[in-house]
Amino acid sequence: MNTLAMNTAAALMASTAAVAQVETRTVTFENEGATLSGTLYLPEERGAEPLPTVVVTGAWTSVQEQMPANYAREMAERGFAAFTFDFRGWGKSGDLPNNVRFVESPEAKTSDIQAAIAFVATFPEVDADHINGLGICASAGYMVDAVSGNPLVQRVGLVAPWLQNAEIVEAVYGGAEGVAGLIEVSRAAEAAGGQIIPAAGPEGAEGVLMPIGGYYYEADRGAIPEYDDKWNNAGWEGWLTYHPADNPQRLDKPLAIVHSESAAIPQGVQTFLAGFAGEATAQWLEDVTQFDFYDDPENVTNAADTVADHFRAGSSN
Repeated sequence: MNTLAMNTAAALMASTAAVAQVETRTVTFENEGATLSGTLYLPEERGAEPLPTVVVTGAWTSVQEQMPANYAREMAERGFAAFTFDFRGWGKSGDLPNNVRFVESPEAKTSDIQAAIAFVATFPEVDADHINGLGICASAGYMVDAVSGNPLVQRVGLVAPWLQNAEIVEAVYGGAEGVAGLIEVSRAAEAAGGQIIPAAGPEGAEGVLMPIGGYYYEADRGAIPEYDDKWNNAGWEGWLTYHPADNPQRLDKPLAIVHSESAAIPQGVQTFLAGFAGEATAQWLEDVTQFDFYDDPENVTNAADTVADHFRAGSSN
């Protein structure tokens, strides 16, 4: 093979780009018959030794270029390898079974995280003895499920975690009657093969999952070209009956949580921590909204510092 061909092949295989002293590499991996798209983040200046690593996942409906990318870069800047990916049915990844997309499935997303962890452990740049999980917002529960009992994972960090139980679900979604109504919507949508609506919209918009404006609706924040901005109503039942706040005892890893009383459902974090018997660090920041944990530089930095310190404590063992 000539030099030009070799260079071209290497570029296609690595798909590597340098961004602010962080190197990124686009990769794909398989899970349950679907091809998932992921990105490996590496410190641009690193030695030959494999690195402690963080698998980063984001909020519901999100894609890897949103808040997961922000935290992956923060981890790489602090000397970790980091890995993000699009869940099945979202972004650049393949569909769920039966060609279904945009379903917020806790079961499927937990399985995808487990597959991502196993995949990243095979990279030569990754220290397979020091892999950590970082879940943001809705994926916090999925991350806890994915790492519990998982021998590949050493520690877990949660930023602005959405940890709900039945009581919180009813408080957020219109009481028992509202929840029952959404479950009926979910079953009807599933029977019809799916019913897709916009995920984000301006405050008060009708027919939209999140009619609140803010992060997902603003082009200079989360409304990036890569964002699907879709929600499948068939996902309501799985989401509403998912209660991670009530099952903290399953987690067998040291835990760090960063949250705020001004962010979403802090009572879920309090419930989870009250039932967690393991090693836990909780940092409560003042007056930080849920969306500001996603992209506000100061708050992202503060959260990243806390979880990075937590992960380093494991690497020193």
